[in-house]
Amino acid sequence: MATIFSPFVSKTDNVSLIMLRVLMALIPGIALYIWFFGPAILISITLASLTALCTEALMLKMRNRPVIPFLKDNSALLTAWLLALSIPPLAPWWLVVVGTAFSIAVAKHLYGGLGNNLFNPAMVGYAVLIISFPMQMTHWIAPHGLGQVGLNFLEQLEYIFLGALPPDVTLDAITMATPLDTMKTHLHLDKTVKVILEMPIYGTFAGYGSEFVSYGFLLGGLYLLAARIINWHIPVAYLMTLFVTAGIFNLADPAHFVTPLFHWFSGAAMLGAFFILTDPVSSPTTNTGRLIFAVGAGLITYLIRAFGGFPDGTAFATLLMNICVPLIVLYTQPKVFGKKGRPS
Repeated sequence: MATIFSPFVSKTDNVSLIMLRVLMALIPGIALYIWFFGPAILISITLASLTALCTEALMLKMRNRPVIPFLKDNSALLTAWLLALSIPPLAPWWLVVVGTAFSIAVAKHLYGGLGNNLFNPAMVGYAVLIISFPMQMTHWIAPHGLGQVGLNFLEQLEYIFLGALPPDVTLDAITMATPLDTMKTHLHLDKTVKVILEMPIYGTFAGYGSEFVSYGFLLGGLYLLAARIINWHIPVAYLMTLFVTAGIFNLADPAHFVTPLFHWFSGAAMLGAFFILTDPVSSPTTNTGRLIFAVGAGLITYLIRAFGGFPDGTAFATLLMNICVPLIVLYTQPKVFGKKGRPS
């Protein structure tokens, strides 16, 4: 009997089309990213895409699998885009290449390719980068108007590939900490949330510019829901868990814990809710399992953000809950017809 792996789609063309529509859903967030932070993100996406396709082709060739059909399913491109959107847009070219190649070669093909991987490949690549190269992963470009100096496209290109900046321009003049990182750092300096939110880096709900990028990913996520490409269980349960948990801490101590909306529109919350956690391969296949999976991810995300050593916890929450997926599915799958108890 042939072994069947997720995602459970009847035709290869359908997988390709679904992945393509998910890529399209990312475009509003990417467009707003470019508007507020410049075109550097396009360089990262392009470099990640080329690396993903080349690594995918190499691994398929080494495994004696047909290359063209698997390259055309767009899964490698989706991994590349998600990873590129998770790391600083001014990251050096080799950082993007290393992270993307690891995501495809190790996190995906080491487990047997699409449908077999236990972990979300893009988040594995992100975890490897932030643990191995923490300094390079903190150089986030400042939104337009907040940095001391702005770089045009050619200057951004030169920095990414050559590490060169214009004369008399330092890296600190064009980069800054993320809103989540800034909040955590200043809270450790005994400042209150109200005082910190008066800094120019913050906008209406969260970071200036970055909150609009989150709106873009929310819009794309709503499209995926409307098109029934993803189910509502994971994004709703994840965002509501993050909202309720943040709300409890904020009500208990508003001077040291930010509002739920800050957590919704900061960091990778929206990207994670609709595009990362909903990966059909590394998430549960039962609706009850999806709810449990998302609630766990929401709790871990908040705990890392509020008490952990990393500013954002979306990636690590995803990976930790990926480990639990087989157990979650085992105890939430429907009973086999005609048998008592759960299937063995």
